[in-house]
Amino acid sequence: MRLAYLCNLYPAVSHSFIRREIEGVERAGHEVHRFSLRPARDDLKDEADLREAQLTQSVLREGALALGFSALKLILSRPIRSGRALRTAYRLGGPGFRAKFRHFIYWLEAAWLVRRLDRLGVDHLHAHFGTNSAAVAAIARAWGGPPFSFTVHGPDEFDAPLALSLRAKIEAASLVVAISSYGRSQLMRWSDPAHWDRIKLVRCGLDPSFIEAPIQAVPNPSAEFVCIARLSAQKGLPLLVAACERLRQSGEQFTLTIIGDGELRQSLEQEIARRDLAGCVFLAGIRSSSEIREHLGRARAFVLPSFAEGLPVVLMEALAMGRPVITTAIAGTPELVDEACGWLVPAGDEIALAEAMRQALHAAAGDLAAKGSVGRERVHKLHDAERNARELIGMIGGAPAPAALR
Repeated sequence: MRLAYLCNLYPAVSHSFIRREIEGVERAGHEVHRFSLRPARDDLKDEADLREAQLTQSVLREGALALGFSALKLILSRPIRSGRALRTAYRLGGPGFRAKFRHFIYWLEAAWLVRRLDRLGVDHLHAHFGTNSAAVAAIARAWGGPPFSFTVHGPDEFDAPLALSLRAKIEAASLVVAISSYGRSQLMRWSDPAHWDRIKLVRCGLDPSFIEAPIQAVPNPSAEFVCIARLSAQKGLPLLVAACERLRQSGEQFTLTIIGDGELRQSLEQEIARRDLAGCVFLAGIRSSSEIREHLGRARAFVLPSFAEGLPVVLMEALAMGRPVITTAIAGTPELVDEACGWLVPAGDEIALAEAMRQALHAAAGDLAAKGSVGRERVHKLHDAERNARELIGMIGGAPAPAALR
């Protein structure tokens, strides 16, 4: 097949799983064209992401004139479909002028995209995330573009299913992909039961650098925790800093390295200073995949105290390297993590988080190795990017194309 992938922002530091999926689809013998609504940011560090940026075409970078010209061309050549596409944008926009205006912009973006996909001869469009990229894909379909599917990761889609018109997007798509059973249940919750058969489970996968990497034993003297996360409210990082203070006050010696960046960086820096943790809690910023593997190789355990998630890929990466994980029992996480490969704690529970970290510090090397081994085996079984990409392609090829929204 000749496919196109559409994302709101691609490539991105936190979206390496999309790159892995695309690479798996291409290795299966299919042609993939990459599109991003917004241009990539300048914080890319991995060579693979930098290469992807060269292969990806940004819709908004084309400029307002090009988008408007594309809409005019389609209005003249496809007047009925143009009206249908405008109605689709209006329906997806929900209540409020701002939402309607935003979806009018999506209508313009879809016009340019439809003409580009036509010229490329694309058979199917796959969007990642059920937000604006899925809206543009649905509008493009109404305009006569190819059948489309989209992958929902959460938690954003589950936080605002009505505002995102999730039900209508599912109705218009030929296939909707969830990355966990929990995610699939939420999509079923917000859709017509008549459309449940098009909601499938395809888990995110890891590339060979993690899947094929030899397992590394936890360094015996290591007292280092690693957290890889976007510095946002969803990840619960202020709670992690508070748990570190509690752990240190109990006399434990350890370090925590937090890899990532985001809007909470300044407040976290202030919180670390306020709690006098500058000597043991470090904000390392964005790091490349090789640097992340180095940090995980030195770590005793990985920790991620999220408040809201889909199913974090960083948990898979840590487990693939044989590192036990400490994380919260939310969303799809318990489908991967349990006491056999780590510690599951209640979300928002500072005391339970500190206690799990204490147990990890005092666990015998053999126990840590056993947890890491179980986790690695699960990742190999469930999260191989190439195998999961082939599964996705099989679902796309077998999915009937529904009628466009009216």
